[in-house]
Amino acid sequence: MRSKSYIAILFALAIAIVMMFCGRDRKRYFSNEGVVWTTEYHITYEASRDLGDSIQLIFHNLDMSVSPYNKASLISAINGNTSSLVDAYLKRLIDASRIVNRESGGAFDPTVMPLVNAWGFGYKNGALPSRAQLDSILQFIGMDKVTLHGDTIVKNDPRVMLDFSSIAKGMACDEIGRMLVRNGAVNWLVEIGGEVMASGVNSRGTSWLVSVDMPISYTGTVLLYEKSDFSYKRTVPVYENSHESALTLSIDSGAVATSGNYRKWRMEGGNKLSHIIDPHTGNSQAGTLLSVTVIANDCMTADAWATACMVMGENQVKKVMESRRDLGVMTISADTVADALIVWSNAPFAERVKTQ
Repeated sequence: MRSKSYIAILFALAIAIVMMFCGRDRKRYFSNEGVVWTTEYHITYEASRDLGDSIQLIFHNLDMSVSPYNKASLISAINGNTSSLVDAYLKRLIDASRIVNRESGGAFDPTVMPLVNAWGFGYKNGALPSRAQLDSILQFIGMDKVTLHGDTIVKNDPRVMLDFSSIAKGMACDEIGRMLVRNGAVNWLVEIGGEVMASGVNSRGTSWLVSVDMPISYTGTVLLYEKSDFSYKRTVPVYENSHESALTLSIDSGAVATSGNYRKWRMEGGNKLSHIIDPHTGNSQAGTLLSVTVIANDCMTADAWATACMVMGENQVKKVMESRRDLGVMTISADTVADALIVWSNAPFAERVKTQ
């Protein structure tokens, strides 16, 4: 009897140990959200433990590296000519920026920062720039003005400044995604300020659904009508700073990024000024192209191309993106005559649109 009792105790103990370890490895969906770089983020992932500390560490490391608004960051030291050292983050940003810069004909250019400041959309405000002032600044704008030599960046003019704001959120999405994968996560979605990187399925076992906003920032009614590879026609009421969904994308792998001039803009002397600056002319871009959404394999690429396309304008975007299969692109433009929004997309984008 004593022997049987001993065996029973050992058996119960073994079961308890197995259950303890199984419970430790059991995965469930976690959510982390907050504000970083003055924008909201929402992260959902399936894991065996909360990875919030690791997410915050990535935000901190990126902020200390690439944020031009952090005076202690590496990029601030480079812009202020107090250091020329770069880290792995900056190297990757510069290399990725150079590729999109070349393929977009210079439309994407992180050296545009002095122009952004001149127009009052950066960290400096002042009177609107004159044509002479813009021409003077254009002399030190261009990716050809910076060169990497190992861990050192060389600027051919000390006035050259770098701002990776139009690609850094995409990098952050990618970095967090890699961290989640390293920790065994297969199913996850990372969204930072509208830039999204996703993998696998949601808690319901279906592909992640990503809503793309209508580019609206005024009160009234607009007609959204067919002029794309997918079609629908409807009239919708819109409100100041509302978030009316234009469509929903189904994503199980890859990234989505949207850039637009319908929220970050201001009126000056009866003219609409946008934070989208053309690095070729120095002008503030506030044309009929309202937003561009890009689907890519990684969020850094999607983020950069969304900005590049806004600079390029709808006609050039169609010319460049019509035949590309590695990028899905959708533009929404204003038809001021018909008081309508015109939607265009290439085939890879249309394939990802969720239909009812």
